[in-house]
Amino acid sequence: MPTNPDTHSATALRGGEGEPLLLLHGGTSSWHCWDTVAPLLFEQHDVFAPTLPGHAGMIDVPGWPRPYTIAKATDWLEKAMDDAGFETAHIVGNSLGGWLAMELARRGRARSVVALSPAGAWSTTETRVPGIFRAMRRRQRLGAPLLPLVMRVPALRREAMRVVCEHGDRVTAEHAILAARNALQCTAIEDFPGIIATEYEPYGPLDLPVLIAWSGSDRILPYDRYAPNWRRYAPSATWRTLPDVGHVPMYDDPKLVADTILEWTALATATRAAG
Repeated sequence: MPTNPDTHSATALRGGEGEPLLLLHGGTSSWHCWDTVAPLLFEQHDVFAPTLPGHAGMIDVPGWPRPYTIAKATDWLEKAMDDAGFETAHIVGNSLGGWLAMELARRGRARSVVALSPAGAWSTTETRVPGIFRAMRRRQRLGAPLLPLVMRVPALRREAMRVVCEHGDRVTAEHAILAARNALQCTAIEDFPGIIATEYEPYGPLDLPVLIAWSGSDRILPYDRYAPNWRRYAPSATWRTLPDVGHVPMYDDPKLVADTILEWTALATATRAAG
């Protein structure tokens, strides 16, 4: 379903032509984290990047039940795919979005998956990640009055964003301010401890190409601590390390992320065509 590359709203981006591609953001973010990546994909893909319920612009979604769960979020995404005309799609997700991409693959909705530093596959007693989010929210609330000033100074912007990326100075001030405000508006974060405490089934060998691309400088989900469980949960996945990028690699190196996606979707398409 070809669309205008400039089509976007407060709650979603849609653009490009080609095979369907679903982009899923991480927890506390919005579709805007794909701002600099999506245009690099438009020539090859019909791109759909929605903001998830419980996140900025999607706080009060009619019929959306609390508490937030992975199953409910996946149900919502299946409906969003249906509404977009996507029976299946190549699915790319970062952090929470990577986890949801794998859940959609479990349900047969994925042609391929690229999971960028995916959340999930952790111990039900995990406490470090909720602690990081609580600390981030405290800092953001305290710093909110100074946000426009801080984010307009490249060195300060880099320091303010160092938890999520290596090179915050590469992000525009406007986008950095938007990202911080999105995080403050997110209500889904209140349910994250319950999500973590829930037991989830491993994926086993999936009959589709899955790439897990871990950020080499991830401070939220360091590779050594969180990747081993994913290797057990998704034993058939291909692995790659993305150099010099933090937990949200789209901020640090949009071209690297886009090239990684395009290489993988092209491989998946060729493999499927070969039968």
